[in-house]
Amino acid sequence: MKNLLLLLSFLIMANSIKSQELESILIAADDASKITESYINPVIKGLLYDMNAGWYTTAKTHKKFGFDITINANLAIVPSADQFFDFNQSEYQYLEPKNGETTLPTIMSEEDSETTIDVSVPIGSDLYKVGSFEMPGGIADDLPLNAVPAPMVQAGLGLPFKTDLKVRMVPTLNYDDQVEASLLGLGLQHDLTQYLGPIDKLPLSVSILGAFTNMKVTYLIEDDSNADDVSVTNGEAEFKMDAYTIQALASLDFKIITIYGGIGYNSGKATAKLKGDYELEYEIQDSSGNVVTTSTETVSDPINLDFNTNGVRASLGTRINIAFFKIFGEYTIQEYNTITAGIAFSFR
Repeated sequence: MKNLLLLLSFLIMANSIKSQELESILIAADDASKITESYINPVIKGLLYDMNAGWYTTAKTHKKFGFDITINANLAIVPSADQFFDFNQSEYQYLEPKNGETTLPTIMSEEDSETTIDVSVPIGSDLYKVGSFEMPGGIADDLPLNAVPAPMVQAGLGLPFKTDLKVRMVPTLNYDDQVEASLLGLGLQHDLTQYLGPIDKLPLSVSILGAFTNMKVTYLIEDDSNADDVSVTNGEAEFKMDAYTIQALASLDFKIITIYGGIGYNSGKATAKLKGDYELEYEIQDSSGNVVTTSTETVSDPINLDFNTNGVRASLGTRINIAFFKIFGEYTIQEYNTITAGIAFSFR
């Protein structure tokens, strides 16, 4: 089950709760969205920072119709503060940890133990919809580094006026007829050295970069079990993400080595939704905990999450040049510090 978490944390959460007591978390209304959002927040933020990384390995633009193909891996390091989230009971109407915990692990925590969450929703005089579910622990121990990984492949093309067009694109892919994913990113890098007079005779290059990346993943939730208390119609988990960055770049470009860096601003937003109709069966108890009856209820589109990131960034990197073959690595200081490394094939 956790293999999907490595693909996309929200899809894992949807799959995880589906195989547990899905009816229990979905009867909790807005509380369900709130606790899910807190749990997966580090992975979503990490992916947003990853998507704004690795756009360049030099501030020098291509000559007209020069091009490059770049393959890199980005690792957004999760701060220790985001390995847990505070469960403030006053912020939840219907949920309560069974053992009274006030701090719970996020998906990127090293703490992998599950937490039992009790659900109690009042529905009238002395009656309650009740249930419980196991909140998953973290997966950090399953990873070599407590960081959110994201590989990227992009192509760059030199245009007139010393401008590079950069494209990241993954056409729509299908996995086992359940998961569908696509990615598109566009960037423009424009040379500023040409406007700075004699400085263009030096190995120093200065440019400006603006880039945008969009990713969408959907996961079809099939009602493949008759053993639980949930009937699913048109079930789907949907994840959308948009990331933006603008940066001022500089590099010292020598024959064998390039030293490059940049400073700028990142912004990103993401939504995660659990769509469809879910017919739930649950117990109704009185205030003494006695089961009065069972009942069924249908909820539609029960989970809707929003995430946002923004902030300044500063990067420093080095590239080794072996003719048209390049090897590079960089480190970015931001809320989630990010390591980027990869190779490129560049033809000026």
